[in-house]
Amino acid sequence: MSYFDIDGYEPQWLLGTSDIADARLRALTGHTLRHVWLLWDLDDDEWFADAPVLLDFGHEQVEISHQKFADLSVTWNTISPARQRTWTSGIFHLAWRDDARAEAAALHGQRLDSVELLEYAGPGASGMTPVSFVFPGDRITVSNGLDENLLEFGDPDPVYRRTRL
Repeated sequence: MSYFDIDGYEPQWLLGTSDIADARLRALTGHTLRHVWLLWDLDDDEWFADAPVLLDFGHEQVEISHQKFADLSVTWNTISPARQRTWTSGIFHLAWRDDARAEAAALHGQRLDSVELLEYAGPGASGMTPVSFVFPGDRITVSNGLDENLLEFGDPDPVYRRTRL
């Protein structure tokens, strides 16, 4: 799978909550979210959901990406949106944006209350594990949109089992 010439990005694919549970994710609790970076397709004026979602807390940036039905990559501080502003990868003309989704931009400046791993417990797609970042009054969840990333806001569907880190 191509990663669209994103400088420095090498996904580390994990599967299941035991592989993903990470003290580093838990250590983000109490820190302020500065940016939610999404890769934007400039020609189609839409989110390029195959690329990782970057949550920048200043001292740490977590990079989350999903592929297939259950593969999740969690990497740290490897992508610099400021260094790679705009580029062309194959047929795509891409740029990082931190204002692309109003719901995500509304979380900028908020303190993170907790991080949860959500394990899908419904039929099909077993092992799919979204990562959910809980803020006062809202949350952002990076989940699997069937071989791409999906952003969800608000409480997760009850079909998920929650594991608080």
